[in-house]
Amino acid sequence: MRAIRLSFLQMLRFMRKDMMLMAAGLAPFLMGVAIRFGIPLIDKALMAITGMTQILAPYYSLFDIFYAAITPAMFCFVAAMVMLEERDDHINRYLFVTELGKRGYYISRIVASAIAAFILSAVLLPIFRLEVSSFAEILFLSLSGTLQGIIIALLVVNISSNRLEGMALTKCSSLLMLGAMGPYFISRPYSHILFFMPSYWTALEIIEGNAIYVLPTMLVSGIWILILFKTEI
Repeated sequence: MRAIRLSFLQMLRFMRKDMMLMAAGLAPFLMGVAIRFGIPLIDKALMAITGMTQILAPYYSLFDIFYAAITPAMFCFVAAMVMLEERDDHINRYLFVTELGKRGYYISRIVASAIAAFILSAVLLPIFRLEVSSFAEILFLSLSGTLQGIIIALLVVNISSNRLEGMALTKCSSLLMLGAMGPYFISRPYSHILFFMPSYWTALEIIEGNAIYVLPTMLVSGIWILILFKTEI
C-alpha cells in the first residue's frame, strides 16, 4: 500500500510539469460551469426564437449523465497519458521490478485516479447538475461515470503505442459515452443495439427511475474492465 501511495504521488508531481495534463484536470470545473449556466441560457434563447415551450429541458438529465462521465474520463485520461509517457521513456519497466510490481503500478495509476475522480464527481455533480437531484442517483452517476473512465483509460493504454496515438484514441473511445443518447432518441427495442455500452443502461435507469438497470450497468462495465485488465496485465 505504501508503494502504491508513493507511486500515485509521483504521478501527481509529473502532472504539475505538464500544462496539458493540468488543463485536463481543470476541465471538469469549466465544463460544469458551461453546462450549469450555458445550457439553460441556450434553452431560453431557442425558446424565444422558435416560440416553443420546451426544447432542451427534456434532455437536462442527459447533460447530467454526460457531465458525470466527463469528470472521471478527464482524470483517467491524465493517468493514461502519464502511463504512455512512462512507457515511451521505459520508466514503467523499472517500476515493475520494484516492490510496486506491475499490478500495483496499474492500481496506483488507474484505480487511484478513478477513486479520486469518483469523489470529485460526487462533489461537483450536485453543484452543476441540471435535473438529477436524489442522492442515490448522484452516487450512481458518479460510479457509472468512473467505471467508464476506467474503461477508456484501459482502452487507450492497451491499444496505443505512444502518447500521440493515445490522445487520438481517447477521442474515439469517449464515444462509449454516446450510448446514453439511445434511450432518449431511439425507440425500444431498437435502442437495445447499444447494450454493450454501460452508458446506455445508465440512461435507462435515470429515465425510468428503475433500479434494476443498475445491475446491467455494473455487469457490462465489469466485463469491459475485466477483459481489458486481463489483456494488459
